[in-house]
Amino acid sequence: MCRIAAYHGPAIPLENIIVRPRHSLLSQSQHATEAKLAVNGDGFGIAWYAPHSAEPGLYRDVLPAWSDGNLPSLCRMITAPLFLAHVRASTIGETSRANCHPFTFQGWSFCHNGQIAAFPALRRRMEAALPDAHYAARRGTTDSEMLFLTLMARGFADAPAATLRSVLTEFAPESDAAPNRVTCVMSDGQSLLAFRHASDGKAPTLYLSGTLDNGGRAFASEPLDGESNRWTAVPLDTLVVLRDGQVAEYPLLAQAA
Repeated sequence: MCRIAAYHGPAIPLENIIVRPRHSLLSQSQHATEAKLAVNGDGFGIAWYAPHSAEPGLYRDVLPAWSDGNLPSLCRMITAPLFLAHVRASTIGETSRANCHPFTFQGWSFCHNGQIAAFPALRRRMEAALPDAHYAARRGTTDSEMLFLTLMARGFADAPAATLRSVLTEFAPESDAAPNRVTCVMSDGQSLLAFRHASDGKAPTLYLSGTLDNGGRAFASEPLDGESNRWTAVPLDTLVVLRDGQVAEYPLLAQAA
C-alpha cells in the first residue's frame, strides 16, 4: 500500500511536510508503520498549487523517493499554500511515470491508496463510460487514475459527496469477492478533500492533524510526528473537506449517517 501526505494553509516549503518531520512522507517511504508493506519504493510524486495559477505543478518519477537526489532540494525551494505528495507501492499497473501519483485533470489533483478489487473485470466498462476528454487524458494503467477520471466525469467538482456515493455503490464488489479499499486525498487548488472507504471496513489509514505551528493543517497516512494522539483518524465513509482552516464532514453511505 502507498503513503500520502497533503497540506493546506499559509505557504510553507514542501520540505516541512515531505522531508523534515520525524516521520515525514520520505521516512514513511522506507519505514511505514501502519501498512502491510514498510517500504513504498515504486515511484513518488508531488502536486502543488501556486497562488495565481489554476493548474498545479507536478513532479513524478519512478525512482524510490529516497533515491531521487533532486527531491530534497526541490522540497526546500518550492513554497506553496496547498500541496499533495505520494509514495507508491504498486498493486495494479506497472512501475512507470504515468502510473505515479498524483494524477491531475483540469486543475484537480488526486492521490489514492488501496485498490478497486475487481478492476481487471471492470476496466473495459469504466473506459467505455468515460467522455472523450476524460478518456484522452488517461496516461497510465492503474485503477487509481481510472477512479479519479470517473469521479471527474460523473460530476465530482460540483457535487463531491453525491458523486462519491454513486461511484462507490456502483463498483461495490459482490459479497464473496475481494474487498474494495479506497483512501484518497484530492484538491481543486482551493480545498483539500479526503475520504476512506472499504467494503470490508478495513480502509487504509489516513489522519488529519490539528492546527500546525504555522497555522495550516495536514492529512497523512501516518502522523508526521509519530504521535497518533495529536492526529484524528479520518472517519470511514465520510468525505472530509479542509478549506481556510475549517473542516466539514459529509457522510457518504447510509451506515455513516
